[in-house]
Amino acid sequence: MKLLLLSLASLAAATNLASADIGIVSVQEAKRLIENSDVKARPVVLDTRGGYKDYFRGHLPTAHHFEFDTLRGTDNGVPVQYLPSDLTKALLVRAGADKDRLHLIYATGAELPNDEILSASMVAFVLEKYGIRNIKVVDGGLPAWKAAGFAPTQEYFGNPPGHLPAEGNPEIALKVEDVLQNKGKPGFVLVDARPKNEYLGQDEIWLRKGHIPGAISFHWARLMEKDNTHKFKPFAEVKAELEAAGITPDKQIMCYCGTSREGSLLRFYLKHVAGYPNVRLYEGAWKEYVWLKDKSLPAETTDPSAQ
Repeated sequence: MKLLLLSLASLAAATNLASADIGIVSVQEAKRLIENSDVKARPVVLDTRGGYKDYFRGHLPTAHHFEFDTLRGTDNGVPVQYLPSDLTKALLVRAGADKDRLHLIYATGAELPNDEILSASMVAFVLEKYGIRNIKVVDGGLPAWKAAGFAPTQEYFGNPPGHLPAEGNPEIALKVEDVLQNKGKPGFVLVDARPKNEYLGQDEIWLRKGHIPGAISFHWARLMEKDNTHKFKPFAEVKAELEAAGITPDKQIMCYCGTSREGSLLRFYLKHVAGYPNVRLYEGAWKEYVWLKDKSLPAETTDPSAQ
């Protein structure tokens, strides 16, 4: 009987893991999961906000502060590049990322220009890349939590060390060679997720102006609710906009932005909310592209769709 019970438990665990997926979760469901009477069944909760004082002011119960930019640093002169895999794995394990647990990820939402949601989608991307398969972004983030009448806490919480899967999912990331090789080919679409002014080079931010030739513009904020940039619009509301831009599920979608955060949001939505099968992220992003090959890679400052 004992062996039978153990076998059934193992089967249940395997079934739960096999059915694991990536997507969004309401604050009501997040609260239910966090308050599970079985402590071992509770999720890993990651507060990805960049401001540590924001964490001190208040956060979701059992949230471990995992500041998104700890995953990036300057490499070969290019700022905010993803860290080498050994360092990234160590940081994820330290944050409690675990192959057998659900992960709830959140940050803050507000009206534009607030872009805190991008820290959550970036961390979700990194977790997925390193093999974690059960990830939910809390829809609406901390503001939705408060709006639902749920109290944040100021109590600290730290996850025990996690265990990453033996196999990662590196194919969701693109290198610049992949972008250059495939952009313009039939069946491929390159999408710039930055605001339109940056796409057109009308900014003071970037070393070089414009976008990768052939890229279409689709600002990530078009996918989010205006009064809470951490809350995702239903796919039915943006389907026509995506199709009009040429972003359709039959294509291989290559996303990018300035530093990969905006692109990570676009990829998360297309892959895990809209259900597009083939969506990848150019990790190096525009800040890398403009520096490579002695700054010789071409850039455009016009919008082909407006011609």
